[in-house]
Amino acid sequence: MSGVEEGQELAIGVDVGGTKVAAGLVSARGEILDQMRTPMVSNDGPERALATVTSLIHALTEKASSALGAQAKLRGIGVCSPGPLDPISGVVLNPPNLPCWRNFPLGDQIAHIHGVAAKIDNDGNAAGLAEALWGAGRGYRNVFYTTVGTGIGTGILFDGHIYHGRTGAAAEGGHMTIDRHGPRCGCGKLGCIEALASGPAIAGRARAKIASGRKSSLLDLAAGDPEKISGVLVGQACASGDAVAVETMQETVDLLAIWLGNIVDLLEPDVMIVGGGVVDLLRPLFGEIRDRLPGHSVNLRCHEIPLVAAHYGQDAGVAGGAALCFEEPRRKEAIGVESSQPPIPAKK
Repeated sequence: MSGVEEGQELAIGVDVGGTKVAAGLVSARGEILDQMRTPMVSNDGPERALATVTSLIHALTEKASSALGAQAKLRGIGVCSPGPLDPISGVVLNPPNLPCWRNFPLGDQIAHIHGVAAKIDNDGNAAGLAEALWGAGRGYRNVFYTTVGTGIGTGILFDGHIYHGRTGAAAEGGHMTIDRHGPRCGCGKLGCIEALASGPAIAGRARAKIASGRKSSLLDLAAGDPEKISGVLVGQACASGDAVAVETMQETVDLLAIWLGNIVDLLEPDVMIVGGGVVDLLRPLFGEIRDRLPGHSVNLRCHEIPLVAAHYGQDAGVAGGAALCFEEPRRKEAIGVESSQPPIPAKK
């Protein structure tokens, strides 16, 4: 934890998932100085799950205080949690992969236990804010962020602020229908971009081609088991020229270009940032996606909008949680205890 200046503000970013919790100590420059993780207990009631999160936060602050002493001040705690949730009140509503929390006041609980301000938001919003403050979106006024992995999440930043909509439920861009005859998404709608271009969707299209009798090196990469074909393997096979993989990825380019063309027509952001587990698979195709945008957008200058990879990779949730604490306030949205920016307590 070297390089921390006297009086520098730090924040704790927490990334809560269905199977793990990660927490990190993050500087006002977006540097992750230290982090820890632990398995998440998501099926044993709300209090057990809360204890898992707060114990990790406590362990991180204890470790930090012994290393930093009074050098730094704790600005707050920011939490990325699966939604649906209410980012204004800090209440986690009913996330499918966190059955432990139903209408649970996570923000209030964390603020009360740790005595500092706490903010809660979903991963797309928070990761987008981190990119806008410190990453690939720095210097841009309006930012569109998407994370492409097992699902597709999005975040919208206007003038450096997360756009939440009327109730906090805005920016569910992964559930925009682009094909009403397409497959049913996990959200219940038909033809969402998530159901068509997420990692599992990419793998599913490749498997379907192989099941129809097409020859492909993907089976060798998957040790002969079609169910082990993943989006990452499709990317590897595409890079080596496998016909099935190349065709699958060209379909994905078309689908993403259609979707992003709609995003451009709706928002006309200054930059579009792609993160998530599939970003390395998509990065070589960014140029093709951008080249196809004019065919799917009425905006004659759509090709001028940069399409770039996110700065934060697997640490996006930790950085995003911390970024919530550094967002310049538009209104009083801090949850629970107002932060007086107390120093990290010295270890006893």
